Formats: sequence, C-alpha cells, structure tokens
Amino acid sequence: MEGKQDKFIELYEQHNEAFGRFCRARAYGIMDASDLMSETLLKAYESFEKLKNPNAFLGYLIGISKNILNSKLRRRKFKGGYTEKLANQIPSEGVSAEMRMDIQFLYQCLNELPEQQKDAIILFEISGYSVKEIAIIQNAGESAVKQRLKRGREKLGEIMKNDELRSEPISGKSQILVSIFL
Repeated sequence: MEGKQDKFIELYEQHNEAFGRFCRARAYGIMDASDLMSETLLKAYESFEKLKNPNAFLGYLIGISKNILNSKLRRRKFKGGYTEKLANQIPSEGVSAEMRMDIQFLYQCLNELPEQQKDAIILFEISGYSVKEIAIIQNAGESAVKQRLKRGREKLGEIMKNDELRSEPISGKSQILVSIFL
C-alpha cells in the first residue's frame, strides 16, 4: 500500500502546478477549483492500479477531472439560481478589481469554446504544456492540437470582440488579449 502512495505522490508532484492551473481554468463557474482537484486526486488514487502507463498520468488526471465537471454540469441543469460564491470565484491575491473582471470575462469566453479547443488553449496558454505534451494528453496528433489552438484562438477572439461590443470595455481586457492570444 505504501508503494502505491509513494508512486502516486511522485507522479503527481511532477504535474502539481500545471494541473492546478488547469483545474482553476476549467472549474471556473462550475465548482470550486480546490474541490475539483481534491475529488480528482481521490478518484485517481482509488483507481491508481488501473493506470498502465505512468507517462499517461496527467491525461489520467485530466480525464477524471473532466468527468467530474461533466457530472456537475449534468446535475446543475436541474438547479437554478445565482450564488455569491460564483461572483467571488477568483481569489483576490493582490489582483485589482479591473483585472479580476478581465479574468472573469476571459473564463466566460473560454466556456463558449468547444471542449477540445478550450482544453487545448487552457493546457497550452494557462498550464504551460507543449504541443507535444497536449497531443499525448488529448490522445491526438500534434497537427490536430495545433489546429485546435489556432481555431480556438480565432473563435475566442470573435467571442471576445462580440462581447466587448455588447458591454462597456474594461481597460485591461485588451492587454490580456494581446499578451495571451495574439
């Protein structure tokens, strides 16, 4: 039992930060990111013996987290209402109110993308994985990942542009767009 725990911790430590960033970006508006990480790690540890290839550990974690999110979204269809928790989802760790609004805007726009494009952008731009690593995680070719990134960026740009036309522009919004996606 202790060997299982040590191996799990060793594999997880390699992906800790990037997986955390992935969870924060994907869980936005659905559930608390720390809850998603906890549930994912618990389920991953419980069925760790099923993992045949240790190199696929990150994909294994991401797959479990996506299943948890999909389950939450299915259950959410039967619930309604707005909570203050959703409004305060982004921690304020020294981030200005304008920047928090920009980040919230970005996450809302990301949620409008198709799932594979959204995951590719989150893994590449936010979590910092290479195209090759994303190809392994998404079980796709590198050219498919590059295409998802390209199409995702284009669609995200359209979504952001259309949203800006409907609302008052926020000063930092253009900075985020330029620095991340252009």
